[in-house]
Amino acid sequence: MKRVVITGLGAITPLGNTVQEFWANLLAGKSGAGPITKFDASKFKTHFACEVKNFNPEAYLEKKEIRKYDLFTQYAIAASDQAIQDAGLDFTRMTPEERYEVGVIWGSGNGGIGTFEEQLRDFHLGDGSPRFNPFFIPKMIVDIAAGVISIRHQLYGPNYCTVSACASSNTAIINAFDTIRMGKATIMIAGGSEAAITESAVGGFNAAQALSKFNEDPTRASRPFDQQRDGFVVGEGAGALVLEEWEHAIQRNAPIYAELVGGGMAGDAYHLTGTSPNGLGAALGMQRALKDAGLSPERIDYVNAHATSTGIGDLSELQGIKTVFGNRPVPISATKSMTGHLLGAAGAIESIVCALTVKHDMIPATANTLQLDAQIPEGMDLVLGKPRSQTVEYALNNTFGFGGHTASSIFKKYRDS
Repeated sequence: MKRVVITGLGAITPLGNTVQEFWANLLAGKSGAGPITKFDASKFKTHFACEVKNFNPEAYLEKKEIRKYDLFTQYAIAASDQAIQDAGLDFTRMTPEERYEVGVIWGSGNGGIGTFEEQLRDFHLGDGSPRFNPFFIPKMIVDIAAGVISIRHQLYGPNYCTVSACASSNTAIINAFDTIRMGKATIMIAGGSEAAITESAVGGFNAAQALSKFNEDPTRASRPFDQQRDGFVVGEGAGALVLEEWEHAIQRNAPIYAELVGGGMAGDAYHLTGTSPNGLGAALGMQRALKDAGLSPERIDYVNAHATSTGIGDLSELQGIKTVFGNRPVPISATKSMTGHLLGAAGAIESIVCALTVKHDMIPATANTLQLDAQIPEGMDLVLGKPRSQTVEYALNNTFGFGGHTASSIFKKYRDS
């Protein structure tokens, strides 16, 4: 099968609206959390989130276009535009036949939930007449971001969305990886976006007892592995990767961040929202990714944990890691401690983290973890407090979603030889 490399990255995140700003703030241990500004959250149990700051859609879109797209699609356009430019691609210089070989697979868990709320609110506050915006449906549907990216750049390759809750964008990246290595495309734009800091999402997650309520200090609320953790911090944004067939990338002298070498998916088959305490689904996803890459567990130098800062979730993932890696202390960190949980976009943002980790040999730390949960399995090498400089040949990215969806991907350091 064909080799697949990463030639472009783009990011809109609570820690910055470029990859460079995001990476610098991540290594500096900064938190993206703060009071919710998108609506009055005072009546909710949780008053804070990891919002994107200073996002200007006019940097990417005309005003008339902005009105046609939900915020999750605007984030997708911005991140994918960045990644395409970063990869040195100019699709206007390609022939239609060349663009037949370029596709888009994009993930989101909630799609245009903000648009959905807005339209129903307007309907119920009116006189009952069905005066819906003609863009309501195409703004709301989850697949529209993939479609818009394809239309925007006239890309005729495989085009669809993946919806597997918080595993959505990692699933998209694995599917894009498979598409290229099986010879069904030359270049794929893959990633995910989410804009779910809304009243219904925050209210729903509160009702499910999933969100942190540490309103006293939002910057310390996301505390993976900590004894006092009380839930995740919802985030928003987008991450985009340009995946490219290796020979094609070499021929055009493209920049290469890392090589994608394996992907594995599984079903936890346990609970609507919770993860199996024995970490079975997590372990199966990791094991399948390793088998796909032809690697033994000993070859992995870093795991970016899904670790959302929930009680059962953090422990079950560590149990799955223990199952896969045994007594070998593989370095583990949870970057959601700073970004918050970007839901369907989390896998894409954390794939960017893994690509940059293997490129720069720098492991970001887990922030805010002061007192480790006493139930954490023995022998865990948790990178806490400050980044760790060490050689990273292979990094593994874990993502898990409501419904028991698990996805793991493996990134390899790229060497010219």
